[in-house]
Amino acid sequence: MNGDTAAQTPTGTDHTARGAVGVPVLTDQSSPTLPAPRDPDGDAGGGPDTPGGPGEPAPAESIPPPRSAWLRGLARFGYAPPPAVPLAERLVPPMPDGPGVTPKRVPPSPLLLRLGLALPAPLWSWLCRWAGWLGPLAVALFAGVLRFSGLGEPNAIIFDETYYAKDAYALWHGGYEISWPDGANEQIMAGSAVPYRPNPSYVVHPPVGKWIIGAGEQLFGMNPFGWRFGVALLGTLSVLMVARIARRLFRSTLLGCVAGLLLAVDGLHFVLSRSALLDLVVMFWILAAFGCLLLDRDHTRARIAARLTAHTDGAPDARFAHRLNLGWRPYRIAAGVCVGLTCATKWSGLYVAAAFGLLTVLWDAGARRLAGADRPFRWTAIRDAVPAFVSIVGVSVVVYITSWWGWFASSTVPNQGGYGRDWAVGRSTDYPWIPEGLRALWHYHSTVYDFHTHLSDPHTYQSNPWSWLVLGRPVSFFYESPKQGQAGCTVSECAREVLGIGTPLLWWTGVIALVYCLWRWVARRDWRAGAVLCGLAAGYLPWFAYQHRTIFLFYAVCFVPFLVLAVTMLVGALIGPTGASRDRRIIGSTAAGLVVLLIMWNFLFFHPLYTGETIPMEDWRQRMWFTSWI
Repeated sequence: MNGDTAAQTPTGTDHTARGAVGVPVLTDQSSPTLPAPRDPDGDAGGGPDTPGGPGEPAPAESIPPPRSAWLRGLARFGYAPPPAVPLAERLVPPMPDGPGVTPKRVPPSPLLLRLGLALPAPLWSWLCRWAGWLGPLAVALFAGVLRFSGLGEPNAIIFDETYYAKDAYALWHGGYEISWPDGANEQIMAGSAVPYRPNPSYVVHPPVGKWIIGAGEQLFGMNPFGWRFGVALLGTLSVLMVARIARRLFRSTLLGCVAGLLLAVDGLHFVLSRSALLDLVVMFWILAAFGCLLLDRDHTRARIAARLTAHTDGAPDARFAHRLNLGWRPYRIAAGVCVGLTCATKWSGLYVAAAFGLLTVLWDAGARRLAGADRPFRWTAIRDAVPAFVSIVGVSVVVYITSWWGWFASSTVPNQGGYGRDWAVGRSTDYPWIPEGLRALWHYHSTVYDFHTHLSDPHTYQSNPWSWLVLGRPVSFFYESPKQGQAGCTVSECAREVLGIGTPLLWWTGVIALVYCLWRWVARRDWRAGAVLCGLAAGYLPWFAYQHRTIFLFYAVCFVPFLVLAVTMLVGALIGPTGASRDRRIIGSTAAGLVVLLIMWNFLFFHPLYTGETIPMEDWRQRMWFTSWI
């Protein structure tokens, strides 16, 4: 997590901050030779040609003498450590493809030639150059087709849509949530006039997610398609984001597309993308904040590398590293905006603010250490901690308060504005310098906090966070038992259900992948594994403090992208480094492909339960693998 290990170098190896002892990307076995150049088809790693030629030993002068008795002993058996990597390249490993990276003329793909496919050279070169966007966009298009097909079905208000669809409508029409008359759901579903009235209602979640849901209602009407549209759009965009994030994290376009594909076929992400609930909106802003921090990391390190090159000819320098000013960081400010929007959707974003604030400071410490600082944490605390706090926490506070603008703009006359808007009017206080609106909002939030911490009403589908990763207790969003001749049922008894559950094989593989990432972080000091674990911990671990509270599995959608990134890292380990033998790569790629195909099959098998499709009751029972799923 601290950035001491570079993500990937043009030779396809990691290099620790001290000693430049290389290990192949995503594996822990050392290679005595330089790996082959990256195949134009794209693979899990690699890069441009390196000195010595593909598959040949590195020149003797480029290999540093072993620094320990252990390595000297290995050298007797033919081991040679990878060549030292320039500091600038360790700070910012190059991307696998793209303008400025991919040559203008790319040799034809041997694989395509063997298949008898010969694309025109200009077209093939263009595809290779823009593969970093074309691949993720294709995966996002696939995800969008899945999510928008039949989005209006079931044609009903499912689960907590009864709250958020109507609150969203009220925000767009009055600026604050209202109380609805009895029978409002039936009138809405019947297509009658929406029974809107200005009476305020007590709600316990901030407004941003509901503004997004309401945008779809404004475009397509007060109907299931309308109130699910905005969330489905964010679900599709999140697939594109995770593909681009994984590409940057692992320096591999192929692994980026694998990550996007895995998120596209996760059942919990799919169901929440097709439901007007707030949790997928929370997930979207968490993922966006993580992506912005990743961009900030690369851009900041590129700036450090450029300054080192200009001042010290690219060599580490302690005095320079201590005084280094990292300058204007717009991507980190953008991350603060995204964290603020997370908190302004649900309060669980507060834990994300703390985790990501710590993450960016540790990344800065790792960068200063590579630049030569002998006390990187001390100098990071002096120079970087306060700007990080302002960028993440300060900016998110401003965004959060601004998100309540509709409530602030409402009337302070009792029962004619947002709930509690009139609380501070004429009320004495020891803090008269604080505006009445902020004091009223603070009081409102104190009551909401009390509600959240004491919510313990039993619910049929509640679950303990200990069971989430193994999908112990999913949530039924919608269920019907149509008889023959009803809702397309062709047998004596059928079932229609929308079940909030992740794709089982993906999640169970994810448990193994998390163990692997934990080992990579602790034993190999791999910052990528630490980043993935940080994102997952921010969305998962806080719920263990509220085990007495009524909580549900679908809250876990917030960390699904990081579970997917962990599985992607495991897939990369299966594929193996570009320097591995041909047989190793074939076996590894076959195993990795089999894992992905099995996960996709598992998604298709459960697809009827994700979409509310009418199926025979016997088929429904076949998908209830455990009694706790019923």
